[in-house]
Amino acid sequence: MSYTYIIRRILATIPVLLGVSLLVFLMLHAIPGDPVRLIVGEFAPQETVDAITRQLGLDRPLHVQFFNFLSNAVRGDLGRSLITNRDITQEIVNRFPLTFKIAVLAVLLQIIIGLGLGIMAALNHRKILDNVAMIGALLGVSMPSFWLALLLMLVFGVGLKWLPISGYFGFKSLILPAVTLGLLTGARIARMTRSSVLEVLNQDFVRTARAKGLKERIVIYKHVLKNALIPIVTLVGMSFGSLLGGAIITETVFALPGIAQLAINGINRRDFPMVQGVVLVIAVSFTLCNLLVDVVYSVLDPRIRYE
Repeated sequence: MSYTYIIRRILATIPVLLGVSLLVFLMLHAIPGDPVRLIVGEFAPQETVDAITRQLGLDRPLHVQFFNFLSNAVRGDLGRSLITNRDITQEIVNRFPLTFKIAVLAVLLQIIIGLGLGIMAALNHRKILDNVAMIGALLGVSMPSFWLALLLMLVFGVGLKWLPISGYFGFKSLILPAVTLGLLTGARIARMTRSSVLEVLNQDFVRTARAKGLKERIVIYKHVLKNALIPIVTLVGMSFGSLLGGAIITETVFALPGIAQLAINGINRRDFPMVQGVVLVIAVSFTLCNLLVDVVYSVLDPRIRYE
């Protein structure tokens, strides 16, 4: 993969980020409610409301407000919260490591569970192990994340008292959220892995490798998996991007102070700059993950070329 392609991909994301920012900006301003009233109170004099509105720049035309946000964001300044007056960039920097840790743990679990179940099911096609693995994967795909989170909290937090059920108290607080996200997406990866491995197993080069007398283990890991991983890499990359953006429901259920909590609080309080900043970080996370997936493609299959 050439550096020219990477540069072109990065430049191509600029219109996407602009479009996402504009859409979120317009949607937030279309929501009923006045953030200034939330700051000063419902019964504050109108003169006070007008003064704070001018101070925060909310009296300016929408296109001016949006341009100011973009010009500051390019310099790494996402503005200040309308409610707390805290620096938004610093707030995201403080909370992003927690979300990143959960995302990494969840993706590791997804890969272990998904690849393990998918390969086992494919190698035992139409046998009892295949049926059991796919029934488990179907349950995982169908299960709502909040329901699984509550179930894990009930069993391992309330019942066994092994793990904390809410708040952040170190590594133990990350286990249940990571398991929740890992099981759900791991089920999708298992189904994708099974389908992809079965397709590759029927290819001519696999039959040729077996005809040469290669051990089954070498055929599976050196020939089958390398060719079956490409669609799985796409799913893992998209999953990691969404997790970096903050698994909003899971972080909310476990009351974790990640960036998802910033977004929820910002929406509830009509904190426009906070929501815009968090959404921009989420969009950048998705973009970087997609670019990384393209790089991994060329490593897994040298035949793939990007012009």
